[in-house]
Amino acid sequence: MLDAIRDFFHEALAQPERRERPHLTLELASAALLCEVIRADFEQTDAERRALKQMLMARYSLSEADVTELMALADAEVDQAVDHYQFVSLIKEHYDYARRCELVALMWQLAWADGSIDPLEEHRIRRLADLLHVSHSDFIRAKLEAEKYRDA
Repeated sequence: MLDAIRDFFHEALAQPERRERPHLTLELASAALLCEVIRADFEQTDAERRALKQMLMARYSLSEADVTELMALADAEVDQAVDHYQFVSLIKEHYDYARRCELVALMWQLAWADGSIDPLEEHRIRRLADLLHVSHSDFIRAKLEAEKYRDA
């Protein structure tokens, strides 16, 4: 089963034009990076998983079943990935700067889902923001906005 998921994901990244829904590869890459945030502190809470599911449903207009499958695929791929290059490069290729900033903002919202931000989560978001070429000022702005949203 895991091999089938891995093959599906690699085929989708390698040849997105052959898929019925080519944008799904970007969804997978984004979901994989978001999964990295909730895994950063080595504790995935139900609140974080629910928040991720809601984010993916809202962001990509997918059904709950599709998001459940997407999360399983993203988790499996993150487990097998050596680094973030395959995810980050795909996102940088297809997302403009504003969309990359939006993804970093989602990372901050997800980090707050369990009520606090662990230093490991913050470090992971900083690292991913750097790889996505999001400026430090936009990284901080997204963090402060997510904190305000959380407190509201």
